[in-house]
Amino acid sequence: MSVNTDLFYSHLPVNRIPLSDLLTEDHLFYPIPADWHVIITDIKGSTSAVQSGQHQTVNLVATGSIVAVLNISFKANTSIPFFFGGDGATFIVPPAVRESAMRALQLYKQHTIDNFNLALRVGCIPVKDIYAAGHELKVTKFNSSGNFSIPIILGDGLSYAEGLIKGPGYLHTDQAQQTEDLDLTGMQCRWDRIKPPENKQEVVTLIVRAARNINQAAAYRDVILYIDEIYGSPEKRQPISVARLRLKASFTRLGLEIRARFGKMKLLSLFQTWFSTSLGYLYFQTKPGKTYLSRLVEMSDTLVIDGKINTVISGTEAQRLQLEAALNTLEQAGRIRFGFYVSRESIMSCYVRDMKDEHIHFVDGAEGGYTKAAGILKLKLASG
Repeated sequence: MSVNTDLFYSHLPVNRIPLSDLLTEDHLFYPIPADWHVIITDIKGSTSAVQSGQHQTVNLVATGSIVAVLNISFKANTSIPFFFGGDGATFIVPPAVRESAMRALQLYKQHTIDNFNLALRVGCIPVKDIYAAGHELKVTKFNSSGNFSIPIILGDGLSYAEGLIKGPGYLHTDQAQQTEDLDLTGMQCRWDRIKPPENKQEVVTLIVRAARNINQAAAYRDVILYIDEIYGSPEKRQPISVARLRLKASFTRLGLEIRARFGKMKLLSLFQTWFSTSLGYLYFQTKPGKTYLSRLVEMSDTLVIDGKINTVISGTEAQRLQLEAALNTLEQAGRIRFGFYVSRESIMSCYVRDMKDEHIHFVDGAEGGYTKAAGILKLKLASG
């Protein structure tokens, strides 16, 4: 008798213990059901796009792919693990979501090439194929702050899937169902570049991958302990603060959002968005508005663990040099490889289903922090 696994992730318990402790509690991680699928979106040539000044567009396109899939998941009344990567996203989806998600992403892919001349790669790998190839994929839920919970993945299954989808032999389907509507409701891109909180000088975008044949959980525990020791608690290293938030209501910036959402420029929607953003200055002076801003900081997605650590933190130059020395020690011991990028600001794009409880804010270092950190890590991995 077949078992319906669609609510597997929805029913997982949330862990509220320190992350460094959680990583060593193997019994709190659960294998992804074999009938689920890994979906990956990725902008081809993102490095050159970032270097040409399109880093905000790259982030927006990546965010749009997340919004498209989360809206489908919401309609299916299930929750899924997903991961923002700066120039793309990763999802692990149940059978009930896979087909609709892939159709939506193929349509979004066409929007992206038409409006931004950016080629969005979209691929899907069955989890059972990942297992059959000898790879591991385990998940748990971690409460990072307040009511905001994130998935934590251990195992190399997502890296294996990414290698297949980005590889030359993968067959990408390009048939979008043009008769279907693409639902990007809630997608927003209205905040200006965000300076670090007071007494912080820089934003560090860091990616860490455990070396092969190394205990991944133990290596990541040591990395997290170093970050905690040097930068303090997640709240103390948070790059987003209410005092530094500034709305950016320029038609150019808002036009990016409209084109990504609708696949073309809609002047009426542009003026409506500009007007509502302008009113935002007044709304954020009210009690509900101030509550939203404080929750925005709480629900900023600054830590992703998808088989590797991806995080955006703020601090001082001295702290960063201390962390770099600690990570170099781990790297020289053959336990990890890492790449990071230092910027003076962070950027944020948002998914706002409602202003009270359902909103997520995706954070990257300015100038394409994740993309540039990934480039450094890739060079290290290529050199062995």
